[in-house]
Amino acid sequence: MHSLLRYWKSDLPASVVVFFVALPLCLGIALASGAPLIAGIIAGIVGGVIVGALSGSPLGVAGPAAGLAVIVFTAIRELGSFDVFLVAVVLAGVFQVILGYLRAGAIAYYFPSTVITGMLAGIGIIIFLKQIPHALGYDKDPEGDFSFSQLDGETTFSELANALDLFSPGPLLIALLSLAILVWFETPKAKSTRYLAHVPGPLVAVLLTALLGALFGKVPQLALSPEQFVSLPILANAESLQDVFVFPNFSALSQPEVYKVGFVMALVASLETLLCVEAADKLDPAKNITPTNRELKAQGVGNIVSGLLGGLPVTQVIVRSSANIQAGGRSKLSAILHGAFLLLSVLVLPKLLNRIPLSTLAAVLLLVGYKLAKPSLFKRIYREGLPQFIPFLATICGIVFTDLLIGVAIGLAIAIVSLLIENAQLAFRVEESTDEQGMRIRVILAQNVSFLNKAHILRYLNSIPNRTQVEIDARKSVYIHPDVLEIIENYKIGAIGKDITLVVQGLDELERRDIMSLHPPSSTLKIPSPSSSISSSNSPIIQ
Repeated sequence: MHSLLRYWKSDLPASVVVFFVALPLCLGIALASGAPLIAGIIAGIVGGVIVGALSGSPLGVAGPAAGLAVIVFTAIRELGSFDVFLVAVVLAGVFQVILGYLRAGAIAYYFPSTVITGMLAGIGIIIFLKQIPHALGYDKDPEGDFSFSQLDGETTFSELANALDLFSPGPLLIALLSLAILVWFETPKAKSTRYLAHVPGPLVAVLLTALLGALFGKVPQLALSPEQFVSLPILANAESLQDVFVFPNFSALSQPEVYKVGFVMALVASLETLLCVEAADKLDPAKNITPTNRELKAQGVGNIVSGLLGGLPVTQVIVRSSANIQAGGRSKLSAILHGAFLLLSVLVLPKLLNRIPLSTLAAVLLLVGYKLAKPSLFKRIYREGLPQFIPFLATICGIVFTDLLIGVAIGLAIAIVSLLIENAQLAFRVEESTDEQGMRIRVILAQNVSFLNKAHILRYLNSIPNRTQVEIDARKSVYIHPDVLEIIENYKIGAIGKDITLVVQGLDELERRDIMSLHPPSSTLKIPSPSSSISSSNSPIIQ
């Protein structure tokens, strides 16, 4: 307990920021998923309190994920009812716990850094673009719909065009004032002010703009419509708990389709969680490493509890996690407190929170999105070279024009191709010189030469002009694939007809080190010994 409260002065204000970011997202994702609004809040509470307590991630925040919205929406329709769908959520949690014990979390370590960085930047751009309509008072598409093709039939860019044509002056003024407050609170002057250093800028923005929204109601030109405010369900107005909460119908366990949906959700939720774990660790100033298998188990328990209570499936989510990091969170207390605040908001403060303009929360997310995709990030990755920049850019474009998982898959595929090309180019280096006997070329093979280097080596050797003195130096190599050895052997034969003087060094040492014993004898090229090499004094081949 003492360790949990160690950084409470940083975690408390950060949790308030995460709460204000999470609140509209929980509601919006529930709406986008075709589920009851309370299901999104339940998932947010469970993701904060339950997953936050069990997770080994100090800064990651779990909750309902936009990436699962389409799957959830389709699954509810396929299974026929939300209470049957909740059984699939519980099963997804069970599958995730099993994946954790099977150590499937190691998958996270195989995503290239450029793809994870591209994912962060892509999500930042998506957040920024998706919040502009809400900042302008155009709220046709719900918060949490992060796909390019939106639920309202529009795309990200057509929605922007509509918002610019149909914006409302009241929400726009509130968004601009909120941005000004948020930016000022991050200046050195605000941070050095004694009474403001630990006050969250978003809390000040919310309080002031909630008051302003009420004042605008008296001015017809600036008044906000009910759709332009937060819309929390008010439990006190319900006649019974059954009117608000839905619980799983376990009689559906006899339906095979429920297991299929649960397994698909477990795989997608686990992959999205592992991606966000890598991204959050990358943003973490302290560079903590999250134990991924423990994270899968924590997420699995979270989904079991969320399904039992009538909530949506949860994953670790980068929007809330990055907001937590940017707000100065230091430990998992921040995630736990944000879940507690969500619980209090439903039980105690729904009427007050329903006075918060959506454009204020949009301003908070606009700043989060900008920080994830700063122009300086693009410049830094570009300076690292095209092999890094191309997968980075491909991941961003994939996420912006499709969704998170497809974008990451595109970036990963391009990163692999880029790696293969780069690996092929590093198979050897060439030293060229000229003397009275003509051109000399020394081909120095790399430490490891795989079959992926085969084409590049073959092309280069075939490009060497006739009557050249060539040395192939393998003395630093510890492994050469049999296909490459075959190319060298064939080149020795072809060099005779091209009047090429060839010296091959190091291959006999390779054989003596028994490196090639890793391969079956039938696939290993035997290197001729000096006694069996061509012995004619006129021969250009020297072994």
